Amino acid sequence: MASFNRVILMGNLTRDPEIRYTGGGTAVVKIALAVNRRVKKGDTWEDEAHFFDAVMFGNRAEALSKYVGKGDPLLIEGELVQNRWENQQGEKRSKVEVRISDFSFVSSRGEGGSRRSSEPSRSANVDDAPPSFEDDDIPF
Repeated sequence: MASFNRVILMGNLTRDPEIRYTGGGTAVVKIALAVNRRVKKGDTWEDEAHFFDAVMFGNRAEALSKYVGKGDPLLIEGELVQNRWENQQGEKRSKVEVRISDFSFVSSRGEGGSRRSSEPSRSANVDDAPPSFEDDDIPF
C-alpha cells in the first residue's frame, strides 16, 4: 500500500523561533504558525485560527531563526510527524507537528524584510528582502 505525507502551510508566527543545538552541533529550530481558515457563519464570513507547531533541522534552520520573528508571515512545506512519549506519571502522550523541509519568506503588506531588523520599517523593496537560500548553498 502506498503512502503520501506532504503539507504546505502559510500563516504568521505566533512567537519568535526557538533555536537549540544537538550534542553533535546540529541546529534544531521550533516555530508555531497561526493559519486562518475562512468559514461561513450565518450570512458572514469569519476567520477561524488554527495553530501548528513545526520543527526544522540544520543550517537552513539557523537561517530561518535569524530572519523571522513573532508575527512575521511564512510559508512552510514539509511532512507531518507524530511524536510519542510517556510523561512522568506513565501516561502515554503524542503530538503531531510539521517537520519542515523547505520555507519561503512572505512579504507583509507595506513592510520590507523581517521584524528582526534593527532598522525602522520601510516600504517593500527588493533590496530589503532577506536572502533566499538555494540547495547549492547548503553544505549537507
